[in-house]
Amino acid sequence: MWFAAAALCVLALGTLGLIRRSQSDAPPPPPPPVPVRVARVEARDVARQAESVGTVRPLRDVVVRTQIDGQLMRLHVGEGQQVARGELLATLDDRPIQAALGQARATLAMNLAQLRAAELDLGRYRTLIADDAIPRQTLDQQLATVEQLRATVQGNRAAIAAEEVRLSYTRIRSPIGGRIGLRNVDEGNLVRVGDADGIFTVTQLSPITVEFTMPQSALPVLQHLTAGGANAAVQAHARDGGAPLAQGRLLVIDSRVGTGNGAVRVKAEFDNRAGELWPGQFVAVRLQTGLLRDALVARPAVLRYGEQDQPYVFRVKPDNSVEIVPVSVRYQDRQQVVLEGVAAGDQLVSDGQSRLRAGSRVSLPIATPAPRA
Repeated sequence: MWFAAAALCVLALGTLGLIRRSQSDAPPPPPPPVPVRVARVEARDVARQAESVGTVRPLRDVVVRTQIDGQLMRLHVGEGQQVARGELLATLDDRPIQAALGQARATLAMNLAQLRAAELDLGRYRTLIADDAIPRQTLDQQLATVEQLRATVQGNRAAIAAEEVRLSYTRIRSPIGGRIGLRNVDEGNLVRVGDADGIFTVTQLSPITVEFTMPQSALPVLQHLTAGGANAAVQAHARDGGAPLAQGRLLVIDSRVGTGNGAVRVKAEFDNRAGELWPGQFVAVRLQTGLLRDALVARPAVLRYGEQDQPYVFRVKPDNSVEIVPVSVRYQDRQQVVLEGVAAGDQLVSDGQSRLRAGSRVSLPIATPAPRA
């Protein structure tokens, strides 16, 4: 009996050894597919853009000051109000000027009366001198008197004109159309010509400008964009990104490059009728410098860099394996990259590249199209 039991044990151990040997000789299972995200290459026109940070500045910003000293009697507009050019803004006390003007007119009337009398006498003296009834000296003296009175009348009229100008200064009108700022003086206060802050400020908000800088290397492009009255497109965005606040056009570039920073100042103009831009506001600026037609566009996240910074992408093949494709970058911004070396419709891995090598199998979600700038 014991001999049969031993034989069974030996048989069992041999069978177990054969099973283990067969398992160790079997090939390992393939690794599971790597989950990735992909972006599909699209063919479309792409606007080349240069980016900068700018400051919103009004085309015109006028401090409304008095041109004569006087008491501020009335403000005809309120803070924040839109006014038209020539609209009445404030009125000063005009009584002292009205009195001076009345006195000047009275003086003119008196001197005109004297002039008319002197001219009549001159006419009589000329008749008498023909008959040798009066000496020549008397005629000459009368002629001098008439000329003197004529000059006096001319001076009186100039004085009246000066007082009328001073009177017009008591009615302060807006030199431009724009928005009234916060007032610096209340009604009843004495305002003076030398007041630096003025009564308030009128700021033109439409159109409005944005000033920004570009490196001097961009000067040839800027000169081309402004040559011949071309209206290069400019977008103003909030500093945190998002949709553009306003669309405008390149207006002018400065006549010199800054010696300190090697940058050139640029100004763009925006219609701003809805008031999207506000003076002093900082905005991100995107200037369209050209157009790439039928460009192959993908997300910037698809790019990888190898030795010597050679860009490449992982392209997904029909069997869900990936291949490494060297590419050239024609243009890139924050939202898109224009590539050479791929084709429209290619699916490029945009997330999960660190776990891939050539031939890796991947599992795919829905491909995401390249964003539009």
